[in-house]
Order: sequence, then structure tokens, then C-alpha cells
Amino acid sequence: MLQIRDHMSRLTHSLTPQLGLAEALDRLHHSGLSGLPVLDEQQRLIGFLSEQDCIPSLLTGSYHCDTRTRVEDLMSRTPLSVAPDDSILELARQMSEARPKIYPVLQGGKVIGIISRHQVMQALNHQMKGCQQT
Repeated sequence: MLQIRDHMSRLTHSLTPQLGLAEALDRLHHSGLSGLPVLDEQQRLIGFLSEQDCIPSLLTGSYHCDTRTRVEDLMSRTPLSVAPDDSILELARQMSEARPKIYPVLQGGKVIGIISRHQVMQALNHQMKGCQQT
């Protein structure tokens, strides 16, 4: 079975709810991802912030020089997540119905990684190529 653990990336970047929008966007840029998990002081997942979430406030903030927006103002408070033992095939089905391009991977209530649509597609493509060789 294709499992998420075999195709996910380890978590190297995250956000906090009090972080300002400009700093959050810098972290997103440096991570190379289109979204990052928002963690509380105990490193528990409390939200998710995507580039898409930021665009409206970024437009307004840049035009009016408003720097008061925080991650907690924009984040999704009920992010979809997956577990490392979950099936890539099931996640692909979920991705075809839901819009997130990136999901936090949770184990024991903690975020241990990230899996993106790109990684899911790579895993499925690798599997499909294997079918051609038999």
C-alpha cells in the first residue's frame, strides 16, 4: 500500500497565530510551500495558512499600508489533516473533492510533516510507471 509516510516531507517550517502577515509570507516563501501549519505553544495544530488565504489581506494591506493583520485573522481553523499510515490513494480521492493543495501530517496530535498535491501525484505516477513494466 502506498502510504503517506513514504512520500511526505518532514516539517521544517510552521507559523504561530500572533505572527504578522509580512513575516508569515516570508516564512512561506522560504519554505517553498503554498501553505504552512499554525501551531500553538505546545506544538499542536490549531490552523493552517495558505497563500490563497493571504491574497485579499495582502492587497488591502499593501494598498493602505496596514500591517496589523495576524496569522490568526486569516488561518483556516479547521484544517484537513492526514496520518502517516494513511493511504496515498485515499488522499488522492480526497484531494479530487477538496481544495487544499497541501495537508499537515499528524502523529500523536503533533504535526510531523507535510504532504502536497505534487508529492501525491509523484507517488501515483511512480506507481503507474511500474504497471507499464510488468
